[in-house]
Amino acid sequence: MIVYDPLWETMKRKGITTYTLIKDYSFSRGTLDSLKQNRNISTATLNDLCNILQCDVEDVLRHIPDETKNDA
Repeated sequence: MIVYDPLWETMKRKGITTYTLIKDYSFSRGTLDSLKQNRNISTATLNDLCNILQCDVEDVLRHIPDETKNDA
């Protein structure tokens, strides 16, 4: 599972709000809702966030391994 918890921490540290993303960078409210709900976003959006925040991918998202089911 991909979660965007690091994004909110990075935005706070950089002084960027969701309002700033909407007004200054033309982010849609739908995209921000997807991020808040840990839904899929495009790699283009990920690239935009990294450029805006001047950060690495790890500062935007974190991978949590899916639980595997053992049938044994």
